[in-house]
Amino acid sequence: MNRREFLGSAAAVAGGMAVGGGGGAVAAAGAHWTALKPIRIRAVRSNFERNPLIRPFGFKGGYMSEIWQVAVRLESDSGAAATGLGTQSVLWSDAAVFEANSEAAGNALMYAMTEHALRQARGREFRRPGELLDQLFPEVLEYGRRITGRPDLRPTFALNALVPVDHAAWLLFAKENGLRSFDDFIAPEHRAALSCRHDRVAAIPLMAYAIPVEEIRAAVEQGYFFMKIKIGQPGSPAEMLEKDKARISAIHAAIGGLRTPHTKDGRLPYYFDANGRYESKDTFLRLLDHLRAIGAFDQVAVIEEPFAEHADIDVRDIPLRLAADETAHTDRHVIERIEMGYRAIAVKTIAKTLSMTFRIASAAHERGVPCFCADLTVHPILVDWHKNFAARLAPFPGLGLGLLESNGHQNYRDWAEMVRHHPRGDAPWTRVRNGVYELGPEFYEESGGIFEPSPHFDALVSPPLSAH
Repeated sequence: MNRREFLGSAAAVAGGMAVGGGGGAVAAAGAHWTALKPIRIRAVRSNFERNPLIRPFGFKGGYMSEIWQVAVRLESDSGAAATGLGTQSVLWSDAAVFEANSEAAGNALMYAMTEHALRQARGREFRRPGELLDQLFPEVLEYGRRITGRPDLRPTFALNALVPVDHAAWLLFAKENGLRSFDDFIAPEHRAALSCRHDRVAAIPLMAYAIPVEEIRAAVEQGYFFMKIKIGQPGSPAEMLEKDKARISAIHAAIGGLRTPHTKDGRLPYYFDANGRYESKDTFLRLLDHLRAIGAFDQVAVIEEPFAEHADIDVRDIPLRLAADETAHTDRHVIERIEMGYRAIAVKTIAKTLSMTFRIASAAHERGVPCFCADLTVHPILVDWHKNFAARLAPFPGLGLGLLESNGHQNYRDWAEMVRHHPRGDAPWTRVRNGVYELGPEFYEESGGIFEPSPHFDALVSPPLSAH
């Protein structure tokens, strides 16, 4: 995608975002968006740390053993500075890059793209964070294609690399314009898509290939009721299908009869994610036949990304709700997927930037297609950035609440230490109770703590002391 195509995307017309609540809050936010000051970036810094996983994390036919957290610092001409955070996922954003390199090399390539973005950002000016994204995205994608040697590098790979830059731009934007809440981040053109204020958001754990069925049942017994189950296992298409059939059969036998108070019929909704591993509609339909045969078909709430992006398969005739995730790179791609028959969009402020996700959510909302928030196994701080978004999306069909996948606690070896880096890591809204995050007035008043500094990450990108 070239710069002209990107800037022509459906919502790029505004370049940015903010708001949400009612009455005075909306009026105040509107005032902010009509009198924005130009912000010029005069200094940049970045750093990263590597977080090991508890066990190999399998999806897309591959396995990760660690995840890199990237911090960036942007400083403006006024002297204001902000630290942004991003979590890298090479395997999710472009499996071909993951397969062609060692795990560390793949992460290094994405980090190099973040560094390139910062070099390009120095001296740039913007009024809305989305304007900075519009300037950087085409250049970073092209740079990524050169250094990976892949002219077909997926746009999502570049967006993932831009997350910490965009994150820092939003916080700098808030400081320069006196914004104090996530509602202030929602521009007038995006308010309709983010007009809710849920008091509960379903917490979605991730059940990857290696998670024993016994742990899945234990999660249900703890109150989790909407779980993301990875399918599309390693092997040839035939081998994958048989493995997926066996896995689903075992899971359905273990939890199919359990009940939850969060659905109308009391049954557990199934959420399967194939990460584009099915190369033909015929193979996928055979999986659906198996779901019918074991009595699990009617419990399927959504199946995410069944087909490889290059397959370009129309899904309007498939009788289940299919969701687009990594193929919905931008709002333009979202519109294309909806026209192909996709009836849900998995949004990721923590993987495709907050700026782009506002546009994606608006494009889906305008077409009557629901969104939900999927994870990237991100840092606890980013969970609350994402939670602010999930809390304002319309309820997912069949449920009276929003959806937020969060699986870091299942996968990071040092999750407890990472929580301590969150300035509000001990707040009640960070804990799951009976399968949901409970979001009281305090959550909205503090915007999940996202405006508070993290001393850990500030120190990671603080300028060195001058030598004397």
